[in-house]
Amino acid sequence: MSGHPILATRGLVKRFGGVAAVDGVDLVVDVGEIRCLIGPNGAGKTTLFKCLTHQHQPTSGHVLFEGWDLQGLPTHRIARRGIAIKNQIPCIYANLDVRENIRLAGLRRKLTKRELDSVVDLVLAEIGFDNILAKRPAATLSHAHRQWCELGMLLAGDPRLALLDEPTAGMTRSEMLKTVDIIKRLNARATVIVVEHDLEFISRLAQKVTVLHRGKVLVEDSMDRIEVNETVRDIYLGRKKDAAHAEG
Repeated sequence: MSGHPILATRGLVKRFGGVAAVDGVDLVVDVGEIRCLIGPNGAGKTTLFKCLTHQHQPTSGHVLFEGWDLQGLPTHRIARRGIAIKNQIPCIYANLDVRENIRLAGLRRKLTKRELDSVVDLVLAEIGFDNILAKRPAATLSHAHRQWCELGMLLAGDPRLALLDEPTAGMTRSEMLKTVDIIKRLNARATVIVVEHDLEFISRLAQKVTVLHRGKVLVEDSMDRIEVNETVRDIYLGRKKDAAHAEG
């Protein structure tokens, strides 16, 4: 990490009617960091993500990317500045094969054909897709392979900031571990912010964790400290354990 912020929010608010889903969030993320956002359902995590890219227009407050205020910019112009978002539902072209999906994502970089071919080959290796998988239509991929294909598309696009919303949802543990490796490769090139619920995933990946509760930042700290924070345990970790016990 460089110690220089790539992203900052100032007093960010998003209201839906009279409800503040994001309520005065001040967030600073440094260049090269992996930051995880956690919190109970309804804490405002996904809404915050969508405010960062203006998929939701903030009600008030500011989003600064590399020092530039993004206020008023549409989502596609924010993407061109170097912010990529992976939403909960994979956004891939089902009628194209994996290689074509990754190649399409790399076109924005204005590379020569030879350079783009090299990027696609490198990305396929980084996500662990052999030539057979690379030629499979995206529509035929398993859930985990679709997630990895989309992470490959992010790698090919070479963003400076990648926002990942629950990238391991629905995965087995072995699939989660592979996803950790892919995200670490992504982090070699880009700052990464992840919304997740899988605590093992977070402990293996995050350098700092931000806990959201009722649209506000409750605490920011290392995962080790977060796990022993009594307030966090009460509103988040404890609830998860209680729910798991009740389901059992």
